Amino acid sequence: MNPAPAARHGLARSARRILTLAWPVFVGQVAVLAFGTVDTALAARASATDLAALAVGSAAYMSVFVGLMGVVLAVSPIAGQLFGAQRLEEAGEQLHQGAWLALGLSVPGCALLLAPEPFLALAQTSPEVTHKVRDYLQGLALALPPALLFTAYRAFNTAVSRPKAVMALQVLSLVFKVPLSAALVFGMALPLPWDASFRIPALGAAGCGIATAGVVWAQWLCAWWLLRHDRFYAPFGLQRPGAGLRRPDRASLAALLRLGVPMGLSVLIEVTGFTFMAFFVARMGTTAVAGHQLAANLVAMLFMMPLALGNATSTLVAQRIGAADLLDAQRLAWHGVSIAVGLAAVMGGAVYLAREQVLRLYTHDLVIIATAIPLLAWVAVFHMADALQAVTAFVLRAYRIAVIPLVIYATAIWGIGLGGGYALAFNTPDWVPPALRGAQGFWSAATVGLVVSGVGLCLFLRWVTHEKRDTTSVTSGPQH
Repeated sequence: MNPAPAARHGLARSARRILTLAWPVFVGQVAVLAFGTVDTALAARASATDLAALAVGSAAYMSVFVGLMGVVLAVSPIAGQLFGAQRLEEAGEQLHQGAWLALGLSVPGCALLLAPEPFLALAQTSPEVTHKVRDYLQGLALALPPALLFTAYRAFNTAVSRPKAVMALQVLSLVFKVPLSAALVFGMALPLPWDASFRIPALGAAGCGIATAGVVWAQWLCAWWLLRHDRFYAPFGLQRPGAGLRRPDRASLAALLRLGVPMGLSVLIEVTGFTFMAFFVARMGTTAVAGHQLAANLVAMLFMMPLALGNATSTLVAQRIGAADLLDAQRLAWHGVSIAVGLAAVMGGAVYLAREQVLRLYTHDLVIIATAIPLLAWVAVFHMADALQAVTAFVLRAYRIAVIPLVIYATAIWGIGLGGGYALAFNTPDWVPPALRGAQGFWSAATVGLVVSGVGLCLFLRWVTHEKRDTTSVTSGPQH
């Protein structure tokens, strides 16, 4: 028998399984990212100062939120394995403990957003931009607790193959976010019944933060209502009469933290390796950071595809591990990686070819567009490497492995990407060619760092899957 058709059939079957879960995650995550896209477009039309404040403030918020989010997302692989083993009430317990974890992490997170001096010191922005950054982050501090609680809900739904419920809430939130942000950024007169009007002042970047807080609180309240009334959640013990949030369980929280802390640190390194670029680029002036913000938002939009595929692949792998089908888990893992890298090559190339037209969707300021275009020269390779490392890392988390990936991330993304980018951007070796100085230096080094992390994680996953396969062969005995 020719193995090629069988391999293609296996890939096609895996693709159907992965894409069935991935497309709702993709739509939902695009809706979430569209929060930032909408805010970026609105701030760009308000003023360059508001756009610069949004870039620095968004980088600060993402550095805090994504790191904490990574810890809470430990709910997903643990609940996924329990779901695969048909231990449904134990899987439901992970959501309760994830909620406690989210509430606990909100305390230091909000403190950092309300006192953002470390981020402002890195950015070294002008007093006007600094003032706007503080106002913006005050609104986002209100958004952090419900955002982390919703992360626990999202992680649980991903684990039990119910991403459409999350998608619906995320898309609905975007519908309300757009007009609310526009009203708060530019101001709006509201007519009153007694022949008068109330005017919402133009808040600029701060309005984006306030709008996000209002929408995210509404999103979490809707999720809580669904948990209490949607019969899908009943088998998980989430709808018992009079049952509220269960007490914290030390063993469950310890298990979440053992996996979640290295996961969170890995995600923090991955994100700060990118967001800290905004702080350093801000030192180069308002126009430079505005151009970087456009390119960064575009790359973040592209990342939603590998993020969705990584979530879906990790879910299926965790469920198959729970069901003790390690060969199918291995097959799904590698098929997920292959699909993500292939799609990334197509998408990255298309954006590179149409980069000027795409940037014009954000702004008509030719100076900002000219600043952003050279940064997108790296987008195709950047996106392929990003897809490789993201999906591979997600799969490793399904195996409950997060420490070695953390070491790889620290070395490649912080060491090569951020450290190397700083050296290139500011010409610290004093021999850097002009084409690699400034923001382009950060983007070129970040691309190399992503390539190194992707290859490193891929080699480690190969070792892990071979070890698991060999262990299965030994324990199963000579049955073949």
